[in-house]
Amino acid sequence: MENTPLLMLGLPKGSLQDSTIKLFGKAGFNISVSSRSYRPSIDDEELDGRFVRAQEVSRYVEHGYFDCGLTGQDWVRENDSDVVEVCSLVYSRASNKRSKWIIAVPAASPVQTVKDLEGKRIATEVVNITRQYLKDNGVNAEVEFSWGATEVKVPDLVDAIVDLTETGNSIRANNLRIVDTLLYTNTVLIANKAAWENPAKRKKIESIAMLLQAALEANSKVGLKLNIEKSKLNDVLADLPALRNPTINRLTDEAWVAIDTIIDEKVVREIIPELKKRGAEGIIEYPLNKVVF
Repeated sequence: MENTPLLMLGLPKGSLQDSTIKLFGKAGFNISVSSRSYRPSIDDEELDGRFVRAQEVSRYVEHGYFDCGLTGQDWVRENDSDVVEVCSLVYSRASNKRSKWIIAVPAASPVQTVKDLEGKRIATEVVNITRQYLKDNGVNAEVEFSWGATEVKVPDLVDAIVDLTETGNSIRANNLRIVDTLLYTNTVLIANKAAWENPAKRKKIESIAMLLQAALEANSKVGLKLNIEKSKLNDVLADLPALRNPTINRLTDEAWVAIDTIIDEKVVREIIPELKKRGAEGIIEYPLNKVVF
């Protein structure tokens, strides 16, 4: 008899799919899916899931088809979904940066501020967010839904667009100019309210959240091991604050100690040469899968 999974999980299909599968893999959950399937295989008998568009995940979570799911804060807000936001997960298809919804116009447009959009036509995927933004600023403008490729619609079809960007490269490549930022967004793990009140489901959801956050934390850090003469230890730790809270172990040679620590990957290239200069030996940098604080 086939076991009934504890949780039904909603996963974002599309641009976030590959990075989500990779993140779950680092967290310890192996997810596999064929190119034509929306139903993944997960190596955890307590989990089942479906891949759906990120735009739809929050609605399915709210209505109970999914117990929990990953989607953008923007889509939770756009759908006005009544769900529990369990944790924030800052990652995208290409990096660990937050994205933002911006309003943009052609570079030569006379529009300089939101007030100049009065009476204009705007295309976007986030119609409700855009309408609320205009209302908050006392501006009346026509907002139409865009199915995608929004940046190509100006200036021939619309006067302005509200689009999602991470680097702004696509905006500049299409000779557009950013007028304002509506909101910043990133991926969040959300839960259905009834599922969250179920002790067994909540425990599993919280475990998934912790492991996903730990996997993301590990993306920006590395482990570092080295040996140093005991007489130089205090000076090294005082002058290299990145080596915070290290583990210090004695070696068979009592004049030496071993240091094991975790540091930000962005500073390791400066620290390793400095450690070598100060007499460190056996320096090893190693990758991390999870960092739990």
